Amino acid sequence: MTGRLMLLDTASLYFRAYFGVPDSVKAPDGTPVNAVRGLLDFIDRLVKDHRPRRLVACMDADWRPQWRVDLIPTYKAHRVATEHEGAPDEEEVPDTLSPQVPVIEAVLDAIGIARVGVAGYEADDVIGTFTARAGGSVDIVTGDRDLYQLVDDERGIRVLYPLKGVGTLQLTDEAVLREKYGVDGRGYADLALLRGDPSDGLPGVPGIGEKTAAKLLAEFGDLAGIMAAIDDPRANLTPSQRKRLTEARPYVAVAPKVVRVAGDVPLPDVETALPRTPRDPAGLEALAVRWGLGGSLGRLLTTLSTRC
Repeated sequence: MTGRLMLLDTASLYFRAYFGVPDSVKAPDGTPVNAVRGLLDFIDRLVKDHRPRRLVACMDADWRPQWRVDLIPTYKAHRVATEHEGAPDEEEVPDTLSPQVPVIEAVLDAIGIARVGVAGYEADDVIGTFTARAGGSVDIVTGDRDLYQLVDDERGIRVLYPLKGVGTLQLTDEAVLREKYGVDGRGYADLALLRGDPSDGLPGVPGIGEKTAAKLLAEFGDLAGIMAAIDDPRANLTPSQRKRLTEARPYVAVAPKVVRVAGDVPLPDVETALPRTPRDPAGLEALAVRWGLGGSLGRLLTTLSTRC
């Protein structure tokens, strides 16, 4: 299959839809469907504006994989609502959003939009693996800057980052990354690792902020080069930087596996081509009536049926 592939960080987008569309948007029985309708509007706009030939809604089968927690116990710990022994912990999600997620999944399936989540992995890892295997250009749609690490001009991989809704997107390529952060896509994971990320529970290296991290990467090339410089008395490190990096060695030893998205997820075989007609018309109609999807669904179906 050829043509530009679009990968959706689905949870990131339906969270944005939930907070961006009033909760007064409801089904006939009064149940809020703002995230459902907002996501359908997002997808409609994305297909209209960027004309992907293929599209995959990537899902979090496990939003906090145990293998990441084993390496850094604080990873996303502040987002845990309920802990489960031997099963994924539950993420803290607004009460009126949780019931909308199964509706989103059912609607995407009935339309025929590929939806992929893999046990033990986050959507980021699914996106990373699809990107690694892609034979052509890729647009990654996400509100999560972690995926900037996949940007690669040579391969035609860019991130579409919503600034306001989905109508205003930052088309993030290597020039944007260098201007904003002083690194390219390959360097972004090292920058994030050094800087830390409170939203993901990543401590970073104390005293090494974003600007210092960018300067160190420019000086020494990558994380391995920075850590090698610790033992080189001629290296251009201040005493405090050398001390902090030395103390952070245990963290730096495990953090790359946590911060970098996986590229080897066992993906299922799925049809990624965008459908022109619904896979399950009767089921989709029942969902549309039950949840009052109205114009949001109608617009998307029209866009899919008329696209070139």
